[in-house]
Amino acid sequence: MSTRLDLTFAALGDPTRRTILTMLLEDDMAVTDVAEPFEMSLAAISKHLTILTRAGLISQEKRGRVKWCKLEPDALREASVWMQGFGQFEPVNLDDFERFLARELSD
Repeated sequence: MSTRLDLTFAALGDPTRRTILTMLLEDDMAVTDVAEPFEMSLAAISKHLTILTRAGLISQEKRGRVKWCKLEPDALREASVWMQGFGQFEPVNLDDFERFLARELSD
């Protein structure tokens, strides 16, 4: 369990990756579409996507010649449960959390 949490929190620790997760809240996206708003190379975006995939926060699949990314929101559940174990956190409603992320990252 610890390794999975480590991967999740490490993935969430980067603002680019958090932005990518927010983008994927709306719908699946092609890797090239994910990369479009960022001022970095496709190779750099691919590295971010690999980290998110290893953490289980997204999945990637090839459809024809295009690689697509999909949000895996249940992957945050384990981190949420872990934080709730401290008793200092209210239970996290993932829908509310997604809306919060969307608001924060759109500013």
